Amino acid sequence: MSQLFHIHPDNPQKRLIAQACEIIRKGGLVVYPTDSGYALGCHIGDKSAMDKMRQIRQLDDEHNFTLVCRDLSELSTYAKVNNSVFRSIKANTPGAYTFILPATKEVPKRLQHRKRRTIGLRIPDNQIALDLLEELNEPLMSCSLIMPDEDLPMMDADEISDRLGNQVALVIDGGFCGGEPTTVIEFIDDMPDILRVGAGDSEPFE
Repeated sequence: MSQLFHIHPDNPQKRLIAQACEIIRKGGLVVYPTDSGYALGCHIGDKSAMDKMRQIRQLDDEHNFTLVCRDLSELSTYAKVNNSVFRSIKANTPGAYTFILPATKEVPKRLQHRKRRTIGLRIPDNQIALDLLEELNEPLMSCSLIMPDEDLPMMDADEISDRLGNQVALVIDGGFCGGEPTTVIEFIDDMPDILRVGAGDSEPFE
């Protein structure tokens, strides 16, 4: 069975955050809380963990993976954005949004959309996720924990641990963290296109 850490949602225990990050650095696939339900996450350079993620979610080659970042300072490293797009994203982060943007050369090709060469980026409004990212000192390669043939992310850490068993190295129980997926905004020619309406308010992008 996977390990299960109970981490306080408002005051995450530094010792457990450090242990979780060590598991990620060693190639472990983890389940962690965000502001829009639980998500799967792994080291950005770990192909094996990414393959496990694909298997659990049964994802095809068209799926846009997401780099979950601690703040906007990492945005320009992984995505091509002009000033107006940057300002639009800044005004709505951290929050329950995923932004689909043209990827830079820093993003491994296997993480990019196969045809459009885009990458999802997001900054979650969740203290456990932000502390993990701060300790890692780099983004998490991630996707929502929405099981095949289901529409909403899994919400109960004990159920996640029981259901996924040895498919993940660690489940972080951060309590209830929302049950609605992110709102997905793609920027095409610097104009926002709402691909999915979810937990984030879509009005600023309409």
